[in-house]
Amino acid sequence: MTTPVAVLWDMDGTIVDTEPSWVRAEHAIVAEAGGQWSEELGSALIGQDLYVSAEFIRANSPVTAEPEEIIHALLERVVADVRDSPPWRPGARELLHSVHEAGIRSALVTMSWTALVEPIVEQLPTGVFSAIASGDVVARGKPHPEPYFHAARELGVDPAACLAIEDSPAGVTSATGAGVPTLAVRHLIDIPPMPGALALDSLVGVTAADLAELHARAAASF
Repeated sequence: MTTPVAVLWDMDGTIVDTEPSWVRAEHAIVAEAGGQWSEELGSALIGQDLYVSAEFIRANSPVTAEPEEIIHALLERVVADVRDSPPWRPGARELLHSVHEAGIRSALVTMSWTALVEPIVEQLPTGVFSAIASGDVVARGKPHPEPYFHAARELGVDPAACLAIEDSPAGVTSATGAGVPTLAVRHLIDIPPMPGALALDSLVGVTAADLAELHARAAASF
């Protein structure tokens, strides 16, 4: 078994529990337009590209603003909610530190835009991410594989030699579609079994020393 050359991290729901903040923001902008938002509608957007989310909101509510306006309105609320005290997911920061100390590179692969990425990354050790593929720098977002191909190119590595960590079906589809063995960490929504993905209940207790075995197990399911 070989240790992965890099770990490719999703952010929302994987490193930080921002999903409740996104749902609150969606409720707020829909309510301001005179509509109502539901938990079911909010769940449909978890892990999705923000342009897809904005168009979904337009199609399922009275909101008529342009997609970029909706995205900025969402981001403004979520950033205000988490900037000073990011809600870290259990075990995520510890594994980030362990991977960094082991000399394994990490990349952030998130559909959040830079406005939200920066205040989260600022709370982590300098240089913990060698590359960042955010939603405002890729042409096609998750579940398309482009974000993971982009991150692998930035690092100059083979996607198959990396390990992705995700928490949503859209994210796992994106990562495995790029050929990246993936840890599917259960959180707010169920992730169905997918080729190339290994389901975990939590990152608590996982260290860099475990990654070779986890990578091999995920890769074996392709």
